[in-house]
Amino acid sequence: MNKLYLIFLLVGAFACKEQKENTVILENSGPFPYTITDSTKNRKLSAAMDRSFNHYTSIHPKNNELYTNFKYTELKGFDYNNHDGTISRRDPSKVIFENGKYYVWYTKRNTPVIPVGAKNAEKSNDTIPSTDWDLSEIWYATSKDGFTWEEQGVAVPRPPKPEVGWRAVTTTDILKWKGKYYLYYQGFMEASGKRGDYCPVTASYADSPDGPWTPAGKVVIENGPEGSWDQYAIHDPYPLVHNGQIYIYYKSAFNRPNPVWVGGGLVTGDNPLGPFKKHPLNPLTNSGHEVTMFPFKEGLGAIVAKDGTEHFTIQYAKDWVNFEVASICELVPVATGPYVPDAFTDTKYGRGITWGMSHFVNAGKYGVNPHSILVRFDCDLSLDVDDPEMKTTGIRHDIEVYYKQGLSKNQLKRIKENNLTK
Repeated sequence: MNKLYLIFLLVGAFACKEQKENTVILENSGPFPYTITDSTKNRKLSAAMDRSFNHYTSIHPKNNELYTNFKYTELKGFDYNNHDGTISRRDPSKVIFENGKYYVWYTKRNTPVIPVGAKNAEKSNDTIPSTDWDLSEIWYATSKDGFTWEEQGVAVPRPPKPEVGWRAVTTTDILKWKGKYYLYYQGFMEASGKRGDYCPVTASYADSPDGPWTPAGKVVIENGPEGSWDQYAIHDPYPLVHNGQIYIYYKSAFNRPNPVWVGGGLVTGDNPLGPFKKHPLNPLTNSGHEVTMFPFKEGLGAIVAKDGTEHFTIQYAKDWVNFEVASICELVPVATGPYVPDAFTDTKYGRGITWGMSHFVNAGKYGVNPHSILVRFDCDLSLDVDDPEMKTTGIRHDIEVYYKQGLSKNQLKRIKENNLTK
């Protein structure tokens, strides 16, 4: 009886396998269909079409929750001294909502002269900056609507020498943890450009987003050991709360003197001032000049701007660690500080983002009036918004935008010389 039953099972399994194989053969017996159905993905597909069905959340951007356009708006309330290059604002933090208004922190440089440039860092001094962020401090502003801002003043000044950050404090982000507030930022101990941007991450804390802020007076995220990818740089600290712990994502540049590679890492801990434990899989991202994350569904979304093979993408990690490309976007904001309502709630199902702040570093001309400005961006990377205008593709720029990307003198010379030798 048992043998007979076994025979029936084997025959049934073989029949199912044969039927499945016949189904695939049947579906691939003709050309790829014009109308897509649920069964279309069962065909034998090319690598590109397989990605469309199995890699992204939708086969079309308009239905992809992690695809968006980015719209930009000039902000009101910030003075730039007639854009002469002596005042610069850049690298905004996440935007938070407290006390009935929005708060943002950022790097501000207010110097009597323009930067001399990283290559001329030796010419800098106590009043002459080397780079756009040299001799900077951390300021903050508030807003009722996210469009018009009122600058409130210095949040974290440069401490006296030789304390961490005496030369400049820059690139900050905010954490709210157990009723207190923490600003993480880079503390420069020398003019930027002398050895690159080698500087540690330190922090200040307060009972209110309006301060006063107390410096931690120490390095809170240690650089990696000699020979490791982050031995020189821990930049752009970006804190979130997840699984009852503090998650701080950061970036580092490595692989010099070969082409520089920029990746993103993660440290975790339960004390805002450390110690923090680095994730064993670091680096977690292989692209992106800044680190921008937001809870999305069970996992974490990431805006990956500039630098690397996966630049200008939105990525997603269901486990907050292993990121996959979710979409490829245009006009992606850099140095992004989004408004993330559930950044610190330890949410189990993130709602995403719809707006925030970023910067433009080319508000002036190099060598004349170089400086950066803060701007607002809007998008639809949210489960609570359905904006079809944010899901279109094929942005058209003014023709002059393309002509400005013209050939350099060396390129024109090379082309003309090649033409002469033919």
